[in-house]
Amino acid sequence: MDNNQLRIFIGLVILIPFFLTGCSTPSKTSKTTAQGDFYELRTYHIKDKTQEQLVDNYLQQAFLPTLHRAGWSNIGVFKPLESDTANAGKRIFVLIPARSLDALAQLPQTLQNDKQHETSGAAYWNATNDTPPYQRMEISWLSAFSGNPRMEVPNIKTPRNERVYEIRSYESATEKLHVNKVHMFNVADEIGLFRKLGFNAVFYGSALSGAHMPNLVYMICFDNAAARAAHWKAFGDSPEWKTMTALPEYKPRNVSKIDSYLLHPTGYSDF
Repeated sequence: MDNNQLRIFIGLVILIPFFLTGCSTPSKTSKTTAQGDFYELRTYHIKDKTQEQLVDNYLQQAFLPTLHRAGWSNIGVFKPLESDTANAGKRIFVLIPARSLDALAQLPQTLQNDKQHETSGAAYWNATNDTPPYQRMEISWLSAFSGNPRMEVPNIKTPRNERVYEIRSYESATEKLHVNKVHMFNVADEIGLFRKLGFNAVFYGSALSGAHMPNLVYMICFDNAAARAAHWKAFGDSPEWKTMTALPEYKPRNVSKIDSYLLHPTGYSDF
């Protein structure tokens, strides 16, 4: 893909949210229309400790330092909690915030242009078909919700090994139902309810690309597992949530599948 084709592609992707919001949404108007952040959420699917170590070493010694040198910040790296036996040791999540899709599109070139990156990440970079560092790498690009246009690094004081980050993905059966669920966050103010109850949201994003579209993804953070349980109970019991879900504009159900991953930050994660 040449530079002109890349610019056209990025322009079309930027317009997707605006096309979607014209699809029979409820009549209320979003509280803000300012363009927000974009996010790359990459998931490394790994099979064993050897692959986990290769990816860890690469991210810690090459990937994050390279992006830091190029001016990037607040890059999060997370792994499933050991108690999550279905996912522990099988996934590594990397969250990369950006102010534009063009910046995300230039990430591969940023890495290739940095000679120190290739040296520091040699074991990963030069891996062969016989000894791959991961099974697959899944990448999704997300556009921030208008109701929470900027990423927020959580102000959590507990030790990293106690913190619980949660990534939640909500899939919808159709684009129209996806837009309806995003509207629920932005206009019915599900975001505001999370904020009121102290959920420490890192980001909310609508998927522009990925394997599970149409879907939205958000990340929240808690001091520990007990705090997570208490917060979700308060959310489910809140009058605001019960009122919101009873509104006729949010029926029929606008979410067909929910995936949730309970995570802890790695020692080298930016937050």
